Amino acid sequence: MKFTLPLPLFAALPLALAVQTAQAAPCLPVADLIARDSQYEEAMRVGDAAFLENLLAEDFVWVHNLVSSIDDKAAMVARARKPASIPKARTTSGVQAQVLGDTVVLRGQSTVDAWNVDGKTWRSNRYQFMRTYVNTAAGCKLLAVQTMKVWSSEADKPAPKPAAAQLP
Repeated sequence: MKFTLPLPLFAALPLALAVQTAQAAPCLPVADLIARDSQYEEAMRVGDAAFLENLLAEDFVWVHNLVSSIDDKAAMVARARKPASIPKARTTSGVQAQVLGDTVVLRGQSTVDAWNVDGKTWRSNRYQFMRTYVNTAAGCKLLAVQTMKVWSSEADKPAPKPAAAQLP
């Protein structure tokens, strides 16, 4: 028995494959996505709730250091609207990308410089991060973040010396 596809169906096959291929593309070229990720860092620093509302996927999740807390999109946007403090800086380094279909995982280090109480000096914390971006019908969205603290300037300070024992 010979099987043939009807011409309209056969003609539509390349179009269907092209659509599937387009949907399986990363949302931005890697260099542009790394630039967008830097904008995310700045939005986190200054509390740009509108940027976060647009960038974060509806089912966004951020798993913090040793699962000390887990935030969803609502918590992130609420925190941005009323930040407890504005860090001096948030920067990334060593950012690398893994791409698979419409998903890009960025990994690298993020350094957060936070002002001390005196308002003149600051302390730094460095985190290893992984951020997962996906191409959706609504555009490029940040789906998930995981961070792990790897260094703190507080750890470099000498421990206070114990008080000397007093003899009677």
